[in-house]
Amino acid sequence: MTVLEDKIVQRALVKVLNGIYERDFIGFSYGFRPGRSPHDALNALMGGIMTRKVSWVLDADIRDYFNSIDHEWLVKFVQHRIADKRVTRHIRKWLKAGVMEQGIKTTPEEGVPQGGSISPLLANIYQHFVLDLWADQWRRKQAHGDMIIVRFADDFIIGFQYREEATRFLEALQERFQRFGLELNAEKTRLLEFGRYAAESRAKRGQGKPETFDFLGFTHSCGRTLNGKFVVNRRSMRKRIQTKLKELKEELRRRLHNPIPEVGGWLRVVLLGHYRYYGIPGNSRKVEAFIHQVVRLWYKVLKRRSQRNRLNWERMSRIISRWLPRPRIYHPYFGLSQYVTTQGRSPVR
Repeated sequence: MTVLEDKIVQRALVKVLNGIYERDFIGFSYGFRPGRSPHDALNALMGGIMTRKVSWVLDADIRDYFNSIDHEWLVKFVQHRIADKRVTRHIRKWLKAGVMEQGIKTTPEEGVPQGGSISPLLANIYQHFVLDLWADQWRRKQAHGDMIIVRFADDFIIGFQYREEATRFLEALQERFQRFGLELNAEKTRLLEFGRYAAESRAKRGQGKPETFDFLGFTHSCGRTLNGKFVVNRRSMRKRIQTKLKELKEELRRRLHNPIPEVGGWLRVVLLGHYRYYGIPGNSRKVEAFIHQVVRLWYKVLKRRSQRNRLNWERMSRIISRWLPRPRIYHPYFGLSQYVTTQGRSPVR
């Protein structure tokens, strides 16, 4: 079978399997699902923390998830729902697809192939059986207080009302993952006090401000509105922004002598993409700071185009107005009742 035919078969199978598994997947799962986006997961998390009695947050990280998926368990999970042996035969073949490096082919014994059309769905199926169904059952049978879950692919945040329940869940989760070949990254997995009363509780104990956590490119922190109500603040992750600016700096230098209209058109696309993702309520300052840094980088590069360059800020302002779009909030602030995308039941509950 040629590579093109292989991709066509994968995409066709993804459409069929999506129709089946969309009925099975739990509401708090958002990654790589039709009609669901990272912003749906972000809004569900914010709405869950602000409407439920969440005082502790488990910020979990799975070590090298996509390369740790056990092939045999994955096939068993698929067979649990799909009886057609032709489907499992194709999946086994794709899982065993080798990687060619320096003329040497290696066949993986675990993990899903990166870049395959079906890989995200297979990874979701694995998490559905290993984490989602188990965590949902644990919440119903073991938890006495409020508990929320939001998962996007291998990133997930779990909120608890009581610390002792969060600790018990974490211990059980580690055992659960070990059974299926997964492992939590001890250096990045944390249990932190976070929620409506976190700041007050920590102040009584003589501790500092509540810790923050990162999820889907945003740093989440506890805050207050102007009238004193609790709110979850979401800001662009500093590390990601710095990495992106470094990449833009290198690319601008590579395009040093390209025509200004060409570079301006490219930067316009970059900025629009940035606004569409990071343009959420409460993050306007970070978005404005990003375009300010982009302008500064472009100005420095344009100044280097010639020793006789006489570019001043007046001319630069005209270039900016011509090519760079102004920051914009693309995701309006809705009421908390609209924050969660529901599918029969609350996605965080």
